Amino acid sequence: MVGWVMYRTWPTHARRLRENLRASAICASETEYRALLHETVRESGKAAVEVAKVWFGRDREINKLVIGCQGWDHVEAARKLGKGIIFITPHLGCFEIAGQYIAQRMPLTVLYRPPRQKWVKSLIIAGRSREQLRLAPTNRRGVQLLLKSLHSGQAIALLPDQAPKSAAGVWADFFGRPAYTMSLVRKLQQSTGASLISVFSKRLPCGTGFELEFEPVASENFDESILNRLVENLVRRCPEQYLWSYNRHKVPRLASQQPAQS
Repeated sequence: MVGWVMYRTWPTHARRLRENLRASAICASETEYRALLHETVRESGKAAVEVAKVWFGRDREINKLVIGCQGWDHVEAARKLGKGIIFITPHLGCFEIAGQYIAQRMPLTVLYRPPRQKWVKSLIIAGRSREQLRLAPTNRRGVQLLLKSLHSGQAIALLPDQAPKSAAGVWADFFGRPAYTMSLVRKLQQSTGASLISVFSKRLPCGTGFELEFEPVASENFDESILNRLVENLVRRCPEQYLWSYNRHKVPRLASQQPAQS
C-alpha cells in the first residue's frame, strides 16, 4: 500500500522509476516490464517502512531480522590481512541493515550525504549511529575519516551507485547509459591496499527477514567501469529490489566532463 501511495502521489519518483527501469533493458517484453514495475513499486514501499525498525531496533532485534548470511568467511579472511575492508553496498534490498549488522562485529565508518534539512540529518544520525558505527560526510573531512579507518585496518562502507556532486568522478556506462560514477572506491583501494567486498541485503518474502551475501571483489585493474558492472550484476539478481527512482544518470554541476553519447 505504501509503495503505491508513493507511486501515485510522487510524480518525480514514479517517472524516474519507469524511465530507468525501461531503459535498463532488463525486461525482454512489455509484459515482463509491467510485471517488474508492479513488483518494484511494492518493494519500494517495503523499503520505506522497514527503515524505522532497522534504524531504531535494538542490536539483538537486528540480528533476528538477518536470518541468513553467506560469505562472512570472506570478511574474516580480509580482516586478517590488516589493510582494511571497503564494503560496496548499492541501493539494493535493505542496504541499511548491512551496516548495522557489520558494525556489531567490527568498527565501521559509513559514508553518507548529509541532507539539506537539519531535522532529517539529525534523524539519519540518530538512526544509523551505533557503538561501533560512525558516519563520514561526503566532504574532505569525511574522506579523511575513511582513510584513517582503512589505515587503521578497519572497515568502511559506501554506496557506489550514488552520483558524486564534486569533480571527483568519471563517466562510465551503467545499464548502457553514461553515469557519473564515483572514483573514490578506486582511489581508496589503491592508496591503502584494502580488500573490496560487495554486500547484498536481500529482502525475503512476507516480512520474514533478510539474507546478507558477502562476495570478494578483485582489486586488480579495478576501475569505475568494473564498479558499475559489479552493481549491474547484483541488480540483475533481484531487480525488483533496486532503487530505480534514484536519478543515477543526472549531470552534476561540477562533473568533470559531459557524458559521451551512447
